Amino acid sequence: MGRQFSNDAEIERAGRKFLDRSLPKPEWTHAAHFAVTLWLMRHQPALDLKSEMPGLIRAFNEATGTPNTDTGGYHETITRASLAAARHQLEAWPGRSLHEILDVLLNSSLGDSKWLLNHWSRERLFSVEARRTWLPPDLQPLPF
Repeated sequence: MGRQFSNDAEIERAGRKFLDRSLPKPEWTHAAHFAVTLWLMRHQPALDLKSEMPGLIRAFNEATGTPNTDTGGYHETITRASLAAARHQLEAWPGRSLHEILDVLLNSSLGDSKWLLNHWSRERLFSVEARRTWLPPDLQPLPF
């Protein structure tokens, strides 16, 4: 499978379409989650993503037919861990283009959508409590 984002313009497009809720659901991939987050961090610095990302994701989910429930849709622990991972990568590569940072991120352990299971047990990560609130890792701490 080829790269989903080969330049910063494609990342910006995804970010803007995420914000206006017009990004097609099939394009909301693991890579797109990180691409949009990186773009928001760099180009929408006034957004407090820790407090505003939950509402943005919930609204996007609703617009694309994904219900936010105790078993699907928005997930607080995954979102907060992913925000920390993206922030770490962005700060580690100042001045680099977003698509280059995204490539580094996706070629690391974070590129595997199951990366969180290195830090959380499956039971804890996929619990209703973890979906609703932040639960710290129970296997090993996050490295950032």
